[in-house]
Amino acid sequence: TIFWSKTMADSRFVTMNNGVQHPLIGFGTYKIGFVPASSNTAGVAGHAPDQDPKDIIKAAITTGYRYIDCAQFYGNEKMVGQALAECGVPRAELFLVSKVWGDKIYEGGAAIRQQLETTLADLGTDYLDSYLVHWPVPGNHVAAYQTLEALLDEGKVRSIGVSNYTIEDYQALAAVMRIKPVINQIEINPFLYRRNTIEFFQKEGVVLQSYRALRQGKAMDHPLIVAIAAKHARTPAQVLGRWCVQKGIVVVAKSARLERMRENMGIFDFALSPEDEAALDALTTPDSLQEFKQLYDKCIIRDTPLGPDVVPSAYTID
Repeated sequence: TIFWSKTMADSRFVTMNNGVQHPLIGFGTYKIGFVPASSNTAGVAGHAPDQDPKDIIKAAITTGYRYIDCAQFYGNEKMVGQALAECGVPRAELFLVSKVWGDKIYEGGAAIRQQLETTLADLGTDYLDSYLVHWPVPGNHVAAYQTLEALLDEGKVRSIGVSNYTIEDYQALAAVMRIKPVINQIEINPFLYRRNTIEFFQKEGVVLQSYRALRQGKAMDHPLIVAIAAKHARTPAQVLGRWCVQKGIVVVAKSARLERMRENMGIFDFALSPEDEAALDALTTPDSLQEFKQLYDKCIIRDTPLGPDVVPSAYTID
């Protein structure tokens, strides 16, 4: 078992623009113990009904995951906090990230502050390693980020970042921000490889975290991925994870099964060839980019009173 340590400087970490090391793989808690009503896949549970969600989180930590990815929207931070309290790993060894959801972003600074207090109490901690704006709610996300800057000044959080930001969202923020975000968490995998966006954020010194890095298990039988996996005597999931970390992108992996948790971590002792990487890079289609656009347009106003008229008409999707 690999145990993370925040002081261990090696290829299992990427350094954020505040000098802090961020583990290159983390465990995602979405749909563990709770499925949000406004989820895109509200009818699909994240694990078997007989599994105790707390045990899933504890198994991930025992397996060696130290970056735990949480969010207000996931509706399960209290359960995650109970698992953290029982896991036996000191808080200082964990890297806890949470995100504030669109409803609170829309409501404004006081609501965001109250939500952070709820998140801290639920997770059983007095600080977060990073706190993110979950979606760039039009007309509201810049002010929300400025609230996060104040929370950072006050020591409630150790770093701040964003999630699902386009280049244009970031530019709106950059015009007024005092403190650069350390993270932008977006969907990244070979089927949604938005090269211009990724290059932009990496040049800005913003670490990218990838959700759906493993495509929610949907791409495991793709012939190219199967072939590359066979060539390296690895699994398709390991190929997808390796593709991300080889680009310096953090993988948020999620599985309710212990053997999969272990498998997903096995991405640091092999490398994809330049040919492998180029072939995987080429899997993104125009349809995939349009699907991303439809999801973005929906999610930036989800659970707010805002209508489609506030959705930006043009922005960089690739």
